[in-house]
Amino acid sequence: MQTNLADFIKDTREGHEADAILRSCVHCGFCTATCPTYQLLGDELDGPRGRIYLIKQVLEGKTPTAKTQLHLDRCLTCRNCETTCPSGVKYGRLVDIGRKVVEDRVPYSFSQKLKRTALKEILPRKWLFTPAMKTGQLFRPLLPQALKNKVPRAENAGSWPTRTHERKMLLLDGCVQPAMSPNINAATARVLDALGVQLVVAPKAGCCGAIRHHLNDHDGALDDMRRNIDAWWPLVLAGAEAIVMTASGCGATVKDYGHLLAADPVYAEKATVISNLTKDLSEIMPVFEAELEGKLSGKIAKRVAYHPPCTLQHGQQIRGKVEGVLRAVGVDVQLCGDSHLCCGSAGTYSVMQPELSYQLRDNKLAKLAETKAEMIVSANIGCLTHLQSGTDTPVKHWIELIDSALTAAH
Repeated sequence: MQTNLADFIKDTREGHEADAILRSCVHCGFCTATCPTYQLLGDELDGPRGRIYLIKQVLEGKTPTAKTQLHLDRCLTCRNCETTCPSGVKYGRLVDIGRKVVEDRVPYSFSQKLKRTALKEILPRKWLFTPAMKTGQLFRPLLPQALKNKVPRAENAGSWPTRTHERKMLLLDGCVQPAMSPNINAATARVLDALGVQLVVAPKAGCCGAIRHHLNDHDGALDDMRRNIDAWWPLVLAGAEAIVMTASGCGATVKDYGHLLAADPVYAEKATVISNLTKDLSEIMPVFEAELEGKLSGKIAKRVAYHPPCTLQHGQQIRGKVEGVLRAVGVDVQLCGDSHLCCGSAGTYSVMQPELSYQLRDNKLAKLAETKAEMIVSANIGCLTHLQSGTDTPVKHWIELIDSALTAAH
């Protein structure tokens, strides 16, 4: 694809990156076959190829409109198109650049601004989000369905291990997950404790930066990333083996710190180290398969449907590892039809684009139901909450299944 970027961006870091991405696209259209919004809407401009053309036009100087913004905002950033693309087009990076340029030129309506500001200011701050979520859970039976969908039932996290081990790994506690599903991180700590690994949480670490970044507050997101690096760095120097992610959306972002902070003279080198240390939980657990099999073989007699989050299978290009761990301990794991497609959660997407989001959720749940599984498991808090809002079938993080079996075995 030939390009001729406008003066306002062509000599910037974003401009050079966007130009390289645009030039790598051969507009073959393979991406449209796996784009969830294109499948729902059938509009070329609601598929990756069409959005690439829109971004190209804006970066070449064409004035964007509210219609341009709408088509870009309808993108889930699921990055399914990146998995499909034969040319290696880094679409996720391009759409992040394009959305920011468009927002700078096309102001959102007052109600949209209010909603977006609330999301990026409240969700990443635990001291605001946690009490809000607890209040919502207290009054959950009285909430309208739209709010109830976002407020999971309160649960007890159980105990956090107190033993110390020579092997230590860091854990990103996250911003919304501790309030929405506190058992996930506690379960991870208990499982790894049983395997001789101590999980350590850095108190000053917080939101990974994904929420602000995908809402076009790139400067705020970079501040979140720098804060996390500062919080983790002493523990990294002390010998932490890895930084474990129990939410694949966070993992996809933290693995990108090295790229996003590459132009920062103070943090670039540290950010690369942090990205290289970051592992999704599914990358940590396979080495323990034999040990887990010895502890749990035959003790989890369940048929489970596994929903691989887009941030894991497309964003991080990790496939098969969760299924492998679960099968090693005797779980009957099923992947549903069209398992490559997004469930519609996509971070704040379910709030900003509810109609499309719920269509995708219901399509995904229908496919999951065909597996006749008694439980659905996934690897990202957004997917878990979104899917659970549309079904009575229990939806859990896959590590909770292993944790409950280990607890029962003792």
